[in-house]
Amino acid sequence: MAGFVKVAKTDEIVSGQGKMIEVGGKKIALFNVEGSFHAIDDTCTHRGGPLSEGVLEGKQVTCPWHGAMHDVTSGAVLGPPATQGVARYNVRVEGSDIEVEV
Repeated sequence: MAGFVKVAKTDEIVSGQGKMIEVGGKKIALFNVEGSFHAIDDTCTHRGGPLSEGVLEGKQVTCPWHGAMHDVTSGAVLGPPATQGVARYNVRVEGSDIEVEV
């Protein structure tokens, strides 16, 4: 049964940055896009690179391993070499707590 789980505080992730969190055995990349938080699978579909360590420009993260690009708001692939998107997770903010639905 899915539910929201507290994973971080809003002040832990500065705007334009990402952080890897583990929830329910899953590695999830949590991003701050101008104060709006978004969560996608941390593992790039190309060769498994850590998306949370990639460069975030607007809503686009670039995988640090081979340069594949994903939309952090939808998980969609935006540029090769990845050909498939990643899963997206619902995020909500309760006070200063960031919660992800898993």
